[in-house]
Amino acid sequence: MRLTVFSDIHFAGPEERQRRGFESRVIRNPALRLLARGWRDWLWLRDPLEHGHRLDQLIGANPDPDLVVANGDFTVDTAFVGVSDDAALASASEALDRLRTAYGDRLLATIGDHELGKTSLFGGAGGLRLESWHRCGSALGLEPVWRRDFGPWSLIGIASTPVAFPVYEPDSSAGERPAWTAIGTDLMTQLETLLDDLGPTRRWLLFVHDPSALPFLRRLPALERRLPQLGLTVVGHLHTPSIFALANRLAGLPEIGWLGNTVRRHSAALREARVWREFHTVLCPSPTGIQLLKDGGWLDLDLDPEGRDPVRVFRRHLPWT
Repeated sequence: MRLTVFSDIHFAGPEERQRRGFESRVIRNPALRLLARGWRDWLWLRDPLEHGHRLDQLIGANPDPDLVVANGDFTVDTAFVGVSDDAALASASEALDRLRTAYGDRLLATIGDHELGKTSLFGGAGGLRLESWHRCGSALGLEPVWRRDFGPWSLIGIASTPVAFPVYEPDSSAGERPAWTAIGTDLMTQLETLLDDLGPTRRWLLFVHDPSALPFLRRLPALERRLPQLGLTVVGHLHTPSIFALANRLAGLPEIGWLGNTVRRHSAALREARVWREFHTVLCPSPTGIQLLKDGGWLDLDLDPEGRDPVRVFRRHLPWT
């Protein structure tokens, strides 16, 4: 039983590709702008707008899996406000259309943080938008919580950002915070219902875009009861196994609140990252990986048809072309 996982596709459609220099334009400090350019050119990703062809490469390399999970972040989010921006919505819609054309009802998809809006790393622009949340459902057809039974296994996905809203709260406007809190509470209630319905013996897999949500999920009584049945948790968000490995080594790091909101958010997640091990967490890389290592790809998961053996995980490399 073969399950294929993609994550962090970050597809840029025609409108987003016209926004060259989108990150530099929101950085006022020239020195910080130079630092951001170096970060992009040498470490992270030199030109995030020119990797849309990798989606077709992923599909071409995986013509006939049993199921596909696309684990969030379908758009580049060049306006930093998620799919409330029409250009970002068009990018995410095109990416999902290609995936749905290729895989039909074999495709499952989670909501990533870039679909909802994310404050820019260096410029402090943008942030969460409730309109983006509503468009994820109405325009993109993404379910915030879902379950698909697959032989003796159940696959469960949940949108990570509302679950981890205490981490993301400074990225939201004060007027929208009560609504985001209510959304997160509702998602947790829906997840508890799904987990209670699993029964005491059925095996399951969890798909969450941002691992920051895992400590919050761990507090659910229903998840506590079903944790021994969990075969694997697949996350995205971090793009590269090197960052995932570093995050595991830095687990327990104190929260750093004096270097800006992005550092605060990342360090808050790392403070509780030791819980990742309880979830048997693995990372699905982005198709590109990072500029420095060019280590992108996808995951194949082989599941025992009897539901007894551990999940076999294969990280596949996508050539940098």
